[in-house]
This record gives sequence, structure tokens and C-alpha cells, in this order.
Amino acid sequence: MPRSLRVREECIRAVKSCLLRNGFPSQKILAEDLGMAQSTVSHFLNGKPVDYANFIEICRGLGQEWRDIADFEANSEPEEVVLVRATVAIVRWRSPRRGSTSHNTLSQQLHQALSAGGHEVFFINNSSDSGSYLKRCDYLLLLISEESAASEMVLEQVQLAKELHNLTARKPAILPILFELNTPLSFDLLSYLAGIQPWLWRGVGDSFKLISQILTIIKEGRTSLTADHELAVEWHAITSTKQSIIQPLPAAPPELPGGQVELTSCFYIDRPPIESRCYETIAQPGALIRIKAPRQMGKTSLMARILHHAEQQGSRTVALSFQLANRKIFANSDTFLQWFCASIGQELGMLEQLPKCWELADLIGSNQCCKAYFEQYLLSESSRPLTLGLDESDRLFESPEIADDFFGLLRALHEEAKRRDIWKKFRLIVVHSTEVYIPLDVNKSPFNVGLPIELPEFNSQQVQDLAKRHGLNWSGNEVAELMGLVGGNPYLVRLGMYHISRQDVTLDRLVKESATEAGIYSDHLRRHLWNLEKYSELMEAMREVVNVSQPVRLRSELGFKLNSMGLVKLDGNHCIPRCRLYQEYFGDRLDCK
Repeated sequence: MPRSLRVREECIRAVKSCLLRNGFPSQKILAEDLGMAQSTVSHFLNGKPVDYANFIEICRGLGQEWRDIADFEANSEPEEVVLVRATVAIVRWRSPRRGSTSHNTLSQQLHQALSAGGHEVFFINNSSDSGSYLKRCDYLLLLISEESAASEMVLEQVQLAKELHNLTARKPAILPILFELNTPLSFDLLSYLAGIQPWLWRGVGDSFKLISQILTIIKEGRTSLTADHELAVEWHAITSTKQSIIQPLPAAPPELPGGQVELTSCFYIDRPPIESRCYETIAQPGALIRIKAPRQMGKTSLMARILHHAEQQGSRTVALSFQLANRKIFANSDTFLQWFCASIGQELGMLEQLPKCWELADLIGSNQCCKAYFEQYLLSESSRPLTLGLDESDRLFESPEIADDFFGLLRALHEEAKRRDIWKKFRLIVVHSTEVYIPLDVNKSPFNVGLPIELPEFNSQQVQDLAKRHGLNWSGNEVAELMGLVGGNPYLVRLGMYHISRQDVTLDRLVKESATEAGIYSDHLRRHLWNLEKYSELMEAMREVVNVSQPVRLRSELGFKLNSMGLVKLDGNHCIPRCRLYQEYFGDRLDCK
């Protein structure tokens, strides 16, 4: 066994890019997290030899398979204690569409082969107790079909697996397997899987090769699928076929909704005059737009269109979702602001300049370092305007001290545009799901300046328009029947029309089965139930709302959170269920808990 190892020269650049993706905006923060000298981490990242044990530990911290990046000077690889018996979870998504699928066939074959190999194997279905299984598994086999990629429960499971993996145990290792190269993946799912090697299962002829290689990977204790196998694909090959122009297709098959609506999609519905006002505002020097609405109301899709419009006007654009930040990012304001600047710098190809601006952080503070980074590099005199879209901003409300610093900084930067030309090139979009329920100084808050946009639900005319785009010749009665169940919620309306247009279900059957496990909304409802079960106060509050016929007065913070989840509507200081679907489902499920 060698005493030291180093990263192969051709892998150094890719390894450095893993820092930010794994929640480490700087080498110093990675070193502190691993409890080793910063010089050791620096040597590792620059291809210099480091102690063998440290090499393995740093690779684990960065989510890298050490064998794939190590430069072995000897002819044989060093030996490591192999994992004799692994615990493996297989994500098997139950589709509302009837009939067996290749997805289920392969999952059964994997279960049989892994069990025969002496491993503990279990299926993770779209049920609310899957979180407890994820916490004890070594590997997560993620089988990605068109429908599982759009599943809300699968997205929640991947997010939890990533959070668990980023803890010191570095488990579970995610092994993604695609069923089709053109499988549409949401922005969030792609972001969670960034840096993780996927494989493509092309048909039954690949089953033996796939299963035998997975058995080998687990036997050797590897933490990722290999990149040099014939089944290996790259994420950009999956997404590169998507058009980048905002020109809706004149005719297109129904799209299974999930996450951001593509710029090219003909299923995006304008809500006049919101879009035109946003396009007009973002072109103004120092613009600030605030978009507020509950989950799945189209906030991210609108932000994407505003950013696209700004790009067409000559601006550089960066979209940043705080939902994708690891928990360690919220350790303190300094770490958070380094991550914030590093994320933008990486998108703009200016990451290497960041350490220079952070050298004086102990003297002048992180806010000043952040401001200096923007002024000296991101908004230099020769650069084009920069439009920044911040999604899921209310996640910062969970860290009041960081929120107070960061939102105060955003307000200060916005005010700079009134007196300095350099900041006129900075435009900002802030997207959030809930009211601001933490105390912010009125003079330091970005939530009382700029253009406020509150996205409403679809009205009956917009639902009628969407039905036509799905090829459904609906009357006003049919529109009213669907809206009587789900209101004007864009996601729930689109999901229902997708399955009806695909003839998976009739409107009458959809309504009758809506609040049951057989209905098309079961995955969506279970995801909400799973989230409620994590927070006993929210579950009790939701139980109170659905079990009485009158509006319920809740503590402000609880009402805001339930509203941000999209489960209730706020009526002054009172709450009511957002739609009949939620009233029926949670009235039944929470009554027996």
C-alpha cells in the first residue's frame, strides 16, 4: 500500500469544481470540515501528493470515487477493506398509469441479484415512511423514467439522500440509471444529481451488464458508477437537445408537469399584465423584482422568462436557488456569503478571483468582501449588466442571523444604484413562497422596495386555454368541475389535463379517485404528508384547518408556512384549505393520526 497518492493531472479541474457543489465555497472550509490542515487540502486540489488516508477522506468529502482520480505510480492499486454486505435501496415509483413497465421489471431483477449476492435490499416506494429507510442504506439505486423523474416524492427522496450523503458518513451513494436519453428532468433534480455519473439502460440486452457491474461496484466499496463504461452517459447529453429560444412550439404532445416550465413549452400560460410589467422593469438600471406565491404556482418559470428577456437585452444572467445549498452553508454568515459569491463566480467564470476579495474578511467583514467582489470583478467597467435571480429565498428565514445580514446587504446593493453608476448594471429578482415572518429593519429589507409581484391562481379563461393546448374540447362545465376540485393551481390543473389527454383517466374518474391512493394526485399528496410529518406543529395546524368548516386562526408563522407549501389560503389572519382536494385528503389522513 502506498504512503501517498495524488490526483491525476487531467482530473484536477473537475475535482476543484466539486468543492462548491458539495457545499465548500473555499479550501479553508473543506479543511475545517474534515479536521485537517488547509495545506493538505491545497496539495490535494493541485495534484500534489498527500497521505493515503487523507486522500481517501478528501475524496469522500467531495463525493469522488478515489480510484477514478488517483494517479497510481505502482502497477497495482492499493488494497482497501471491501464492503462485504451492503444495504441497498431501490427507488421504485408506482405510476397511476396501468400496466407493468420495464422500470418495474429491472427493479425486480436488481432486487433478486443483489439479494442473492448477500446484500440487504428493499424498495423505496412513494410512501411517507421512506425517509427512515434512506437513513440506513449504503446505496440508492435511482431508476429514472419519464414518470419517476416528475415524481414529487422521488425529488424529496433524492434531496434527503443528498443531505444525508453530505454528512460525515457520506451515505447513501446515489447510482442513477436512466431509461431513456431524452427523459425530461426538472431543474431541481438535475441540480441534485450534478456531478453524479449516470448510466443509460437501453433495453433487456443491457440488464446482465448493468447488474453485474453494480454487484462489482458494491463489492469493491465504490461510491459511484464508472464514467468509462459503455452504459455511461453525461448529463449534458440529456439536456443539450432542449431548445434555448423562447419560441413556443405550434403543436406539441402533452408534457408531464414537474418543476420549471421549459422556455419552449406551449403549456406556459401568461397572466397579464404580470409578464409585460416584469420585462419592462428588468430592463431598468438597478431594477429589483420581488415574486411571491406558494409552491408550484409558476414562480421559477416566470423568473426564467424574466432572465431570458434580460439576456436578450444584453445582460449576463445567473439563476441561483437557495434550496440547493447544503446545510453546512448555513453555518454562519461568512460561509454563506462565500458560497453565494462562489456560486455566481463559478457561473460567470470568475471563481479564481474570489479568494483575493476574502483575504480581509476578518478585518472588514464578509458583507464588505462580497460588495468588493461584485465591484472589482462581476461589475467591472468593461462588463455587461448582470441580472441575478434568487429562487427559494425564504429558506433563509430558517437562519434569522444570516437572513438579517444577507437581506440587508441586498437592500444596500439595490440602494447603491441610486448614487453609483457601477451598481446601475446590477438587476435583481427575489423569489419567495411565504410572507417575511422574521423581524427585518424596514430600512434594511429588500421586501418593501422594487416591483412586487404576487402570482394568482389561473382563472377559468386561463384553464380553458390550457385545456385547448392539451387538445381537450372542454365546455365551461368541465372546466368548472376540475377547478371545483383543485382550484386554479397551475400544477394540479396541468397534471390533471396531462393524464386526461393521455387517456390514462377520465375527468369523472379523476374527480372520484382524487383523494385516494389510486388517484393521479397520490404522489403529490404523499409528498405533502411526508413534509407535514417532519414538523409536528405544522401537522397539528393543518389538522385543525381541515377538521372544521370555518376559517381557523393560526399563529402567524404556522399560517405563513402552510401557505408557502400551497396547502392553505390566508384570509386575513385566518386559514382555509386551498382546495377541495386538500380538504378531503388531509381531512381523512390527519383525522386518524
